[in-house]
Amino acid sequence: MKSRSSTFPMMVALLMSGHLLSPTLSAASTVPKPLRTQSERQRIALLRSRVKYIFIIYQENRSYDSYFGTFPGAEGIYSHIPQQIPGFLQPLIDTDGTTTTVSPFRIGPKEYAADLDDVDHSHSAILAKMHIVDGVPQMDRFAMVEERRYSPTGIPSLKAKQFGELAMGHEDCDTIPFLWRYAKRFVLFDHMFQSMTGPSTPGNLSIIAAQTGITQWLLHPEQGVIGSADKGAGVPVLDDADPYWGSPQDKTADPLPVNPTDFPGYDVQNNLTFASLPLTLEGRSLAETAKYDRNANGDLSDIEDDIRMLGIQGVQKPIPWGWYEEGYGNERNDGADPTDAEGRHASYVTHHNGPQYFGYIANNPRMRAHLHSLSDFFSAVKHRSVPAGGVYYLKGGYRNFLGMVPADPDPLARKTYRGDDDHPGYSDAQISEALVAETVNAIARSPYWNQSAIIITWDDSEGDYDHLRPPLHYALPNEAAWLSDGPRVPLIFISPYARTNAVEHEFADQGSVLKFIELVNQLTPLSDLPDEARARRIGLQRYGVDTMGPTDGMYDGVTNLLSALDPDRLTGRTAPLSAEYVEVPENVLRVMPQQSGYGCKDVGVVPTDVELSLPNPLPKDFNPRPKTQPSR
Repeated sequence: MKSRSSTFPMMVALLMSGHLLSPTLSAASTVPKPLRTQSERQRIALLRSRVKYIFIIYQENRSYDSYFGTFPGAEGIYSHIPQQIPGFLQPLIDTDGTTTTVSPFRIGPKEYAADLDDVDHSHSAILAKMHIVDGVPQMDRFAMVEERRYSPTGIPSLKAKQFGELAMGHEDCDTIPFLWRYAKRFVLFDHMFQSMTGPSTPGNLSIIAAQTGITQWLLHPEQGVIGSADKGAGVPVLDDADPYWGSPQDKTADPLPVNPTDFPGYDVQNNLTFASLPLTLEGRSLAETAKYDRNANGDLSDIEDDIRMLGIQGVQKPIPWGWYEEGYGNERNDGADPTDAEGRHASYVTHHNGPQYFGYIANNPRMRAHLHSLSDFFSAVKHRSVPAGGVYYLKGGYRNFLGMVPADPDPLARKTYRGDDDHPGYSDAQISEALVAETVNAIARSPYWNQSAIIITWDDSEGDYDHLRPPLHYALPNEAAWLSDGPRVPLIFISPYARTNAVEHEFADQGSVLKFIELVNQLTPLSDLPDEARARRIGLQRYGVDTMGPTDGMYDGVTNLLSALDPDRLTGRTAPLSAEYVEVPENVLRVMPQQSGYGCKDVGVVPTDVELSLPNPLPKDFNPRPKTQPSR
């Protein structure tokens, strides 16, 4: 493997001439100012008058650099000379035992890059890949840690080396043209970090709670994670144990859905009792709603003061919300979710349903009524029955009901990669972005578009390379591992009132999505609720840390996404963006780019590595699917 040392002089010259970006490589300077200016207050008032519907299309497992690392104008893989990019050149052991190196490389339609094997994205693995030295993430062990997963000692196998290489690959608009089209036409946030190092479940909790349970641990230390924190129950949640509700331990008469293959196999998580967005969305109705909880002592003990406070200071009327996830019920069309007893929820990824982990939702018939199947959302939009205003989360699953198959003609690939939530290992990236486009088009063609904000983002970084150093927070007592933001994930903001052709550099994490929701709906931040504040005081008294809790408070240093809005569109000086502007053309929506030819040229973007004519050091032995198709 050759390094790119030969490109250094050219890149230095380009940097000096201003053709390469030179934003900071640290997230610290991107923290927005905590105090709101008069213009911000005016923009918030206008925002509330314009935006009534917030749709969060929540995808799975992609690092920012793996998807948008070559997006023009953003902090990307080639925004600086290689020596200034953390982890640009990473060590790897060759199959003959010699040490070599690997740098980022582009994969595309030729490699069928829409279908990739799953790399290690456990809590401990991502921390190891970040390679923290004296409190500073080096971001230079993505390849080596992945390789050692398959060959822990000695000379690595070819499969192990190929997995190490896979962690360094990145795609662009020839593989995922719809996502790049949205990023170009609207606002791409390039400093969006996953809120907790780890796999999918922590991200799916953070998107509704701005934490994964650190306050529950502060109130109940006996529930703390033990050992590696990669297996079993415990808070803060760092792994993918299935929710208690719906598991074999759940003895209620009407347990929630579960994928039929989960047990035996998955560990079972504790009942989660810390505050989340569904509580504040209930507002002053929460006390009445909570009466329907079937185990108040077990489910409500950590939010009793929150309930009392919201009864006085919460919103007057409940704000509608819904979590729509594929396979939760019976999906429509194409046999995507069989209705036989053995496969009723075959497309359902149980540990992706964040609300299902909370007893005060899952064990309360009124609250669990907000959980739906994904096809229910399309039906509601079609029949114009989406409740007036509100917040709606949308997720795919193990299969897809669009009837699409991967472009790769190999029968095994076509059988394996039928999912549509973008998770490598079972989802096809092009089928997944087609589901996103189908969703956005449905909203655009509905009455909801003119009052909408659509957020497309991802739950975790998959364990793939990203060069920007995440901020570190703290380590649990007796734990060697940091509790930290993980590597970046993409976030795209779409609205009739959004800026266009914009890249936003403000620091963000999943708490930013909550901050935006709270801003629009005038909700009390979770971090300001009394039970959460009590836990934070314990954290300050016991450990000297005052940030142990939700990241959605006004002074917690993450953006509220307000910068994505165009003041002129909010005021009416400029017309709102039309539905036609956001829609993906129907003639390409369900056609794979390999067949349609739709790609970077059609999107109107030239990736930075192409613009700079940089070499593409694709490893000669690269295999995008070393586990699924080892002989490829």
